Amino acid sequence: MAHQNDSFIREVNDELRSEQVKAVWLRFGGILAMLAILIVIGTIGKVAYDYWHETSASASGDEFLAALTLAKDNKTDEALAAFDKLEADGYGAYPVLAQMRAATLKAQKGDTAAAVTAFTEISKNEAIVQPMRDAARIRAAYLLVDTGSYAQVAAEAEPLAVDGNGLRSSAREALGLAAYKAGDKAKAKEWFQQIVDDTQAPRGLANRARMLLDVMASTQ
Repeated sequence: MAHQNDSFIREVNDELRSEQVKAVWLRFGGILAMLAILIVIGTIGKVAYDYWHETSASASGDEFLAALTLAKDNKTDEALAAFDKLEADGYGAYPVLAQMRAATLKAQKGDTAAAVTAFTEISKNEAIVQPMRDAARIRAAYLLVDTGSYAQVAAEAEPLAVDGNGLRSSAREALGLAAYKAGDKAKAKEWFQQIVDDTQAPRGLANRARMLLDVMASTQ
């Protein structure tokens, strides 16, 4: 008899739970179904975005490598066209990388003015990360050593020639070279000496600075 009572109680409980579930579904079923649909749509959207992100980055990377190959093969005009397309349509960091590489190609072609303009545009673009902008300023400064005045080089390099900046040694070298070219040996020595005195200066830059200091000392 006890066993039968237990079975009867379980059946009653199961029936009550079933009725409760039905009541909940009748009241909230539409909302629950909508939530389930939204979760599915969100999952599909995430998968689709990840696929688009990966394939877009991969496609831009392939285009960038193809343009680099053209440049390596001295197909400069074709490479510039490829970089221009990537700059306009590329994904992620590739448009900026393409712009930087295109500017370098212009300098190699002898169009220094166009190259300086391109690097300056990059350095002033606040949408680009600061390290890339600083690298563009340095490239413009080095190009201006040969084609511009000390003031033009200083406008690009002096903001980076401060303690704590990762590119300070390169900036000081550009300033020293520009001062030397302008005939201001005293100022050139100051910039080169700052490189030599900086214990964190790259070895190659420090060695060049010492060599130039030695050259200037021997010509006094």
